[in-house]
Amino acid sequence: MDLTRSAVLGAAAAAGRPVLVLSAHLDDAVLSCGALLSSLVEHCPVTVVTLFTAAAPPPHTRAARSFLRQCAAVDAATLFAARRSEDGEVLDELGTRWWHLGVTDALFRARRVPAAVSPAVSAAGRLLPELVHRYPTYRFDIALGRVARADRALPRVLAAELAGIDAAAVLAPVGVGAHVDHLLTRRTAELLGRPLVRYSDFPYDLTAAVDRAYLARHGLREWTWDTGLPAKQRLVRGYRTQVDALFPGGVIPTRAETYYEP
Repeated sequence: MDLTRSAVLGAAAAAGRPVLVLSAHLDDAVLSCGALLSSLVEHCPVTVVTLFTAAAPPPHTRAARSFLRQCAAVDAATLFAARRSEDGEVLDELGTRWWHLGVTDALFRARRVPAAVSPAVSAAGRLLPELVHRYPTYRFDIALGRVARADRALPRVLAAELAGIDAAAVLAPVGVGAHVDHLLTRRTAELLGRPLVRYSDFPYDLTAAVDRAYLARHGLREWTWDTGLPAKQRLVRGYRTQVDALFPGGVIPTRAETYYEP
């Protein structure tokens, strides 16, 4: 494995030191980094921590209901149980350790409602679920990177929970696509204060561009990894509940993975 293009990961691999991978959702680490991780695990311990791994009961927004239909899911709880199982199976095959933090996915995160008005708001929310969710829509809320006020302290809470993990390096999303959960994951990684490599968010990067202003602010340079891409295809297909929704027609594009570091 030639990791000389990455000072951070090259040093960790050479010393056999552990690497921590932060994944927003139950597939993101493999989708974005599966080929690299397949090589990295041969040289050092790798732990994948997935942050947003749970749903919530109805009522669901239109965006959440659309997602459930895309996944042909009976209900959100059943879908996320299957997703957690799939992720564990894939990461076991990959050879990484893994941990699901259990934070609720943005599609299902409810607003905090004061007790005094809770009954009225709950009744309204049953009629129009968007009223009681932090992210009422996907297109105009989740996918525009508008982090809800109630979520702004979340990265600090998560970073404190992860602070005890031994890691010589951290891999985390760079935030292509501006999904709020990916941005919260990125910020959590930044707060850990460890040597950090950002990965390009696949498949968002098929249609969206990286934030060049963000790269410039952090002095990040780009490098790519293309070893092991055929094996990565098999790993991605292990996410059976997701793969058809992510790649209609069944074709997973073969694309070199992209990374950014100082």
